[in-house]
Amino acid sequence: MLKATQAGLDRILTLELVRVTERAAVAAARLRGRGDEKAADQVAVDAMRSELNRLPIKGTVVIGEGERDEAPMLYIGEEVGVGEGPEVDIALDPLEGTTICAKNLPNSLAVIAIAERGSLLYAPDVYMEKIAVGPGYPDGVVDLDAPAVENIEALARAKGVPVNEITACILDRPRHARLIEDVRGTGAAIRLIGDGDVAGVIHTTDPDETGIDIYLGIGGAPEGALAAAALRCIGGQMQGRLQLNTEEKIARAAKMGISDPNKVYRMDEMAKGDVLFAATGVTDGNLLSGVKFGRDQISTHTIVMRSSSQTVREIIARHQDLDKF
Repeated sequence: MLKATQAGLDRILTLELVRVTERAAVAAARLRGRGDEKAADQVAVDAMRSELNRLPIKGTVVIGEGERDEAPMLYIGEEVGVGEGPEVDIALDPLEGTTICAKNLPNSLAVIAIAERGSLLYAPDVYMEKIAVGPGYPDGVVDLDAPAVENIEALARAKGVPVNEITACILDRPRHARLIEDVRGTGAAIRLIGDGDVAGVIHTTDPDETGIDIYLGIGGAPEGALAAAALRCIGGQMQGRLQLNTEEKIARAAKMGISDPNKVYRMDEMAKGDVLFAATGVTDGNLLSGVKFGRDQISTHTIVMRSSSQTVREIIARHQDLDKF
C-alpha cells in the first residue's frame, strides 16, 4: 500500500500522478481549437476526478476548480481517492489555460501537485499577485513589495547582464498596463501571454531555452500554488500575495484560517514538505508537447517532479490501449 513516511510520500505516487494528468490532457485535447472553453474544462475535470478516485489515498482538494458553491466537482475541500493510504493535500488545474485550449494556442496543460496533509496553501479561489525567478540567484534577489524597476535591475545585476537582456513574462491583461509600462521603461523585454501562468512561472527556470527570466503580475491563486509546488521541485524563488480586496473575500479567507489579508507568502509557505508535481501538455508549447492522436495510438508528454529528491523526469508515452481514454 502507498504510504507517507518520515522520508515523505511514497515515490510510487509519482507515476500514479502521471496517469492522472495524462487522462485529463487527452480528454481536453479532443476539444482543442473548437472554441468551447467550458466543454474542454469539464471533460478535463471529469477525467481527472475519475482517475484520482482510483488512487489509494485519502486526498483533500485544497486548490481546485473553486469553492463548493461554485464548482460541482474537484471543489476546494472535496475528498478524493479510495479513502485508504496516505493523507495528502491536492492542488490541481485539470485544464490550465482553458482559452488557450479552446483556441489551440501554445502552453495549455493538465496540472496537479500533491503533498502531505497540511503542506499546501489552503486559500479561497481569488487572484494572487506573484513574482518568480528561476534557480541560481541569491535568496531575496527579487521582492514582491519592491517596484518592478528595482526587481528588474536587481535581477540583471545578479545575472551579470545589462537590463536589456532581461525578459519578463506577464499576463496580457488591462490591469497590468502600468506594470508593462514600468518594465519596458527599464529597457527590459516582455513576453505577454494570454493565459497559462503556471507554465509562465516554470519557464523562468530555464531562460536559455524559454527566453524568460522573471514572472510578474496578478493571476489566479490556484495557479500560484501550483507554480510554487513546481518551483519547490525544480528550483527557483517565488512570492505571492492573495488579492483579498473586499470584505467578502477577507471573510472567505478567514474561514480557511487566513488572518492576515496582506501576508506575502514565500514559495515554501505555499508548498512545503515533500511535494510531487506533474503536468501533461494539452497543446504544444515551450515546456511540453501537446497530445498527439494517431490512428492506432495516442502520445503524451509529461513532466513529473519531486521536491525531496530534486528529480525532474520527462515521460513521453505511447498509449496503444485507446479504450482506457
